[in-house]
Amino acid sequence: MSTIRLIVGLGNPGPEYAATRHNAGAWFTDQAARREHATPRLESKFFGLYARSGELHFVWPQTYMNASGKSVAAVARFYKILPEEILVVHDELDLPPGSARFKKGGGHGGHNGLRDIHSALGTPDYWRLRLGIGHPGDKSQVAHFVLKPPRSEEQTLIDIAIGHALDTLPDVLRGDFPAAMKTLHTAAK
Repeated sequence: MSTIRLIVGLGNPGPEYAATRHNAGAWFTDQAARREHATPRLESKFFGLYARSGELHFVWPQTYMNASGKSVAAVARFYKILPEEILVVHDELDLPPGSARFKKGGGHGGHNGLRDIHSALGTPDYWRLRLGIGHPGDKSQVAHFVLKPPRSEEQTLIDIAIGHALDTLPDVLRGDFPAAMKTLHTAAK
């Protein structure tokens, strides 16, 4: 059972994107870092914001979503972090707002941030926390949808799911994903 040593909060940099659905991963990671008393700072060698609490590392790529792998791979290489010790937190179109699910490995499902991380790490075998943001219903609307803030009621549901996911953090950090999954998948519908 591998412990998690790196938490990655996917999103796009800049205030114009901070409240958009695509930044759900960054929202979770902001709160997780605060819980671990880790303060992010810009770290150019990691192409993003970086924080550390003991042996736990956090990174928020500042490369835009489509180039997130550059940041993740830089931290992983520098600290010799294996893919199975990485948790990537991201928005998930295929889950409704209020849902959150852990997953290890698998495809990128069209998510460009995951696609780039797969490529940069050379494997899809890392952990993910998928935060549901819902789907606009029409594939042609996806790009517009993820780059807009959620409606108020959706934001409330996403925040609740993030809270449930944060409650699993002790299990996650120990690498006890069966316990974390049981807790999260029961709580966050």
